[in-house]
Amino acid sequence: MVRPLLARLRRDRRYVLCLLWLVALFRFVDLQILVVLLEPIKREFGLSDTQLALLTGLAFALFYGLLGLPIAWLAERWHRGRLIAVAVTLWSTMTTLCGQASGFSSLFLARMGVGIGEAGAYPPSTSLLADHFPRRERGLAQGVLASAIPAGVFVGFLLGSFVSETWGWRAALQVVGLPGIALGALLWFTLHDPRDVPPPTAAAAVWSSRALWGECHTLWRQPAYRWVVVAACLFTTGAMGSGVWIPSFFLRQHGLEPLETGRWMALLYGGGGLLGALGGGWLAARSDRDGSACAFARLCQYSLLAILPLLPLLFLTDSAVAALAGLALMTILMHMNSGPVLTLLQVTGGTGRRALAHALSVLVSNVIALPLGPLLVAIPSDAWSPTAGPAALGWSIGLLLLGCWGGAAWCFGRAARLLTANATTAMTLLHSG
Repeated sequence: MVRPLLARLRRDRRYVLCLLWLVALFRFVDLQILVVLLEPIKREFGLSDTQLALLTGLAFALFYGLLGLPIAWLAERWHRGRLIAVAVTLWSTMTTLCGQASGFSSLFLARMGVGIGEAGAYPPSTSLLADHFPRRERGLAQGVLASAIPAGVFVGFLLGSFVSETWGWRAALQVVGLPGIALGALLWFTLHDPRDVPPPTAAAAVWSSRALWGECHTLWRQPAYRWVVVAACLFTTGAMGSGVWIPSFFLRQHGLEPLETGRWMALLYGGGGLLGALGGGWLAARSDRDGSACAFARLCQYSLLAILPLLPLLFLTDSAVAALAGLALMTILMHMNSGPVLTLLQVTGGTGRRALAHALSVLVSNVIALPLGPLLVAIPSDAWSPTAGPAALGWSIGLLLLGCWGGAAWCFGRAARLLTANATTAMTLLHSG
């Protein structure tokens, strides 16, 4: 009785989407919680903004980006559900160890471990989701998966600020790390992979590792894919740089208390991000009439362009209320491209390269964006603080977003034109045949 029910449940695509959503939720809780804990960590260890940027950027990105490609290769050849289970267990264990850190070096090493674990989750997840849902439903499914990002940010901010305020920042890391170990066990036994693939032999592994770089080269030669990857990299650079430092901006510039800041960030990033991610996936799916995915690229372009006029309202005003209102609008708009970007990578990557297409984009974004985003805010903030005071941090964030998201909007526009041209060419060939 139990076994047939479990077998039926494992093959239910709604159950698979639910599990993958939980994986993404836990991933972003563990990734985001350190952001709300930066100020108490800075006080305890006596760190500079640049050192904090290294903890949130380089420590995580060092292996997160580099391991993406070999893990994507493994995801195309092994049980993706079990690969995700191992990844979740590893990063959750390392998050727990972050709470035991005795200084900058040990915390840096533990964050590296979190990055190693999280490298094994997202590319296999999007690949697995694409195999469970037909093409016409993938945009909405990826949008639902992307909605876990703001939900994870919401939980990370709210839980992190509350537990840190009550029991300290170390306890906050323990609280979010331990449940992930239990989730890893659930994934191992119940997450279904529709492919039946044997483990690769040693000879096949050697051959495939050589072919891996050829596959990457083939992907990169596709212009539409290349522009989407560059746009995603620029977007992630701005998102990382702003996401890490905006809580500190409200603490320093507007004098909010840590618990109050955590609640506002949870509400705005969680609620606004959820609305943006689900709304963006729905709008793009409704607009993609010709199947070219051009609508996905245009939605990314227009949502980022709409953010740029909001930057002065957010970072140059003396009113905390106006700044929070600007952050709410920015959060909705920026998350509207979460699902469409995932779909664009799947479409431009093509069947058989879905995990690799995502992993290569992750490699480019995270080798560049994760370490550079926080640093590109921290370095000018440290330099301008003696003369500009608390306002230096707001200036640094605003200038980064203006450059990165303006550039990303232009790149998404280029991708949209290429996708439209490809669809037109395909239709012409079909009718002429």
